[in-house]
Amino acid sequence: MIDLLSDYGLFLAKTVTLVLAIAIPLLLLMRSRATPADRERLEITDLGDRYREMGDALKEASLPRKGLRQLRRGQRHRKRAVETDQPRLFVLDFHGDLKATDVASLREAVTVVLLDAGPGDEVLVRLENAGGVVSEHGLAASQLVRIRERGIPLTVAVDKVAASGGYLMACVADRLLAAPFAVVGSIGAVAGLPNFRRLLERHGVDFELHTAGAYKRTLTLFGENTEAGREKVREQLETIHRLFKDFIAEYRPSVDLERVATGEYWYGPQALELGLVDRIQTSDDYLLSARERARIYQVKYTKRKRPMERLVASMEGRLQQLLGP
Repeated sequence: MIDLLSDYGLFLAKTVTLVLAIAIPLLLLMRSRATPADRERLEITDLGDRYREMGDALKEASLPRKGLRQLRRGQRHRKRAVETDQPRLFVLDFHGDLKATDVASLREAVTVVLLDAGPGDEVLVRLENAGGVVSEHGLAASQLVRIRERGIPLTVAVDKVAASGGYLMACVADRLLAAPFAVVGSIGAVAGLPNFRRLLERHGVDFELHTAGAYKRTLTLFGENTEAGREKVREQLETIHRLFKDFIAEYRPSVDLERVATGEYWYGPQALELGLVDRIQTSDDYLLSARERARIYQVKYTKRKRPMERLVASMEGRLQQLLGP
C-alpha cells in the first residue's frame, strides 16, 4: 500500500511538473502576443468625488439623524455647484527609474490633457524620480515643457525625491513643491564601468575591439582603456553638465548655479533656501486645498509590461536604490 501511494505521489508530481512546464510558456506567449488595446488603458478618476465620499463617510458615521438629513441635502446642492463652472486640475503621476520607462505613459497622458485643457485649468505632476539615463529623462522633461508651452499652469510636487534627471523634469514647473524631507538636486553627470582586461589576461583570454572613428568607443569593459578615451568621456560629461545647467537657468533663472550645480542634493527646507523649490508642501495638502476651487481628475495612461520587462524594471529599481541620487 505504501509503495502504491509512493508511486502515485511520484506520478502526480511528474504530471504537475509537466503541466506547469507547458502552461507557463503558453501563458507567457499569450501575454507577449496581447494586442496594444489589451496592454494599454486610459483611466480618468474623479479625485474630487473620492475626497467628498471619504469626508462624508466620516460625517455619516458620527452625525445624528437630523444632521445626516442636512448633510445629504448639502451633498446634492454641492454636486450641482461642482458640475457648473469650476476649472479643472489634472493630476499626473510619474515614477522614474534609470531608463525613465514611465515616459511612454507620461507622453500619452500629457497628450490627453492637452486635447481638452482650457483657460483656468491646471496640471499637477506628482513626481518621484532619482534620475538615470540622460536622453530618456530629457524626453520626460520635454513632455512637461509641452504643458507650459500651451500656457497651462504646471505644478510639480515632490514627496520623496527629484534628483539628477528627476530635477531636470521638476525644474520645468511654474510652481515646485517639496515635502519637508524630499531629496532635491544632484545636478551633475556621472559615468562609470568596470574593466575586466587584467582578469581576462590572467586566464589567457584575448579581446579584440575594432572601430571606425577615433571616439566610436571611448571606454570598454574588456579591452585596454586609454587616457585619450578617459579624457573624451570627461569631456562628454562636462557637455551634459553644461546642458543641464542651461536648462535649469531657462526655467529657474534666479537659482545660483555655481552654488547648486555641484552634484550635491538637499532636503526640502535647504532646497527652498537655495531657490530650487518654491514651497514646502506635500501633494496631499495641495490637493486638499485645491478641491474647493477646482474639479480634480487623475489622468493615468497605463501600459502593461511584459513579464521580462517587469523583471528588468525591478532589477533596475534595486540598482538605483543602491546607487542613490
